[in-house]
Amino acid sequence: MSQKVIAFFPEAAYGPALNSVGIAQACEALGHKAVFLTDPGMQGVYARFGFEEHPVNMSAPMPAEDMARYWVDFINGHLPNFRKTPLEQIDTYVKECWAAIVDTAKWAQKELPGVLQRLQPDLVCVDNVVMFPAIKQYQAPWVRIISCSENEIGDPDIPPHLSGMSVQDKAGHQRFRARFEEVIRPIHEDFNLFLQAHGEQPYPLGTFCEPSPFMNLLLYPDAVRFKRRHPLPAERFHYLQGSVRQDSPYAIPEFPAQRHQPLLYVSFGSLGSSDIPLLKRLINALGKLPYRALVNVGEHLDQYPALPDNVQIADWLPQPSVIAQVDVVIHHGGNNSFTECLYFGKPAIVMPYVWDGHDNAMRAQETGHGFRLDRYQWTEAQLAEALHACLNDSLLRQRLQRTSAQMQSRQGTEEAAHLLDNLLKRKTRPNAQKGVQHKERDR
Repeated sequence: MSQKVIAFFPEAAYGPALNSVGIAQACEALGHKAVFLTDPGMQGVYARFGFEEHPVNMSAPMPAEDMARYWVDFINGHLPNFRKTPLEQIDTYVKECWAAIVDTAKWAQKELPGVLQRLQPDLVCVDNVVMFPAIKQYQAPWVRIISCSENEIGDPDIPPHLSGMSVQDKAGHQRFRARFEEVIRPIHEDFNLFLQAHGEQPYPLGTFCEPSPFMNLLLYPDAVRFKRRHPLPAERFHYLQGSVRQDSPYAIPEFPAQRHQPLLYVSFGSLGSSDIPLLKRLINALGKLPYRALVNVGEHLDQYPALPDNVQIADWLPQPSVIAQVDVVIHHGGNNSFTECLYFGKPAIVMPYVWDGHDNAMRAQETGHGFRLDRYQWTEAQLAEALHACLNDSLLRQRLQRTSAQMQSRQGTEEAAHLLDNLLKRKTRPNAQKGVQHKERDR
């Protein structure tokens, strides 16, 4: 088959970005050319892996340094809200986040049609929670990647997206959905006006993106999948068993203390590293325990002048290479961290603060793959107890080994590449897309 151009368009966050990198690497191994459409604030992320980057402004143009800090500043402004429950966060972080996301769609529409026409990709893969009319209207198939929790595509029998609720809490599901729809209604109405202005039909309340009529790739592995009342059709929805990219090798450094003790990895993601008081508290607690710890503190290295001898920090680490070598991970519930721990069979303590981290934390606990710990309301004794369980619970470790073996036998990135390759071989007619979409909407 001749080389085709596959354009990846992840949202401006490291989780979706790096998931798409893993799939793009596998696509290039099949002989295709992968390129990235990127918010200017993420430029350089994809080039580091050898991919072409094509900028699409998703906010008002601003200096590069301001663009790179946009979401960091957004998160920093909401630090007090991370102490609230997911239900309480609807009125603060969730509301403002959706308003910002809708704005990104409006800004992207100014340049995206022209960029697509210039690049002429044969296939477009979008990893975002909002719809871009230009993607649907471009004359080639498009694929939706769901790199957040699986419940981003809802079902009456599973917890609502962002709720962090147990599967069993049906009354809680109703409260969350009702409050979400009430708070989000003005933003959603504005988004529907935007869709209609660009020739698209409005979405039902609470919906900001639709499944692709061609293919949808979910990163949730089988071991943590929800049991749905309405199973997703297998011909259009494929569970990838994660999307673990190939990253640079990493050599574990020498530690002055606890040299032969279990190794922990702590990371709250590029944005979560702004929560410096929490990381300082964790580092202090870990300094009293018989373990070694690698801690990702992002750009804030200068905030940690004194460290325990059994703790080392870094501003960036090649996470898949690190997780493969450690014994336990403490993370925020981001989908990369969540699925990478499962892929490598590592027990996790999940301390969520926002978005689908709440859902992934609950899912890790409910499926027996780790422990959910409140981000702020924990004691040093509770942390020590959870770490001891991660290292010594034989049933937990056996379950993780089974999940890891199943995921690694499937190689989600390679599966995704072959699915995209097969989609390209179907030679979908350029004008076939619109009719399929209306059929989907009418279900």
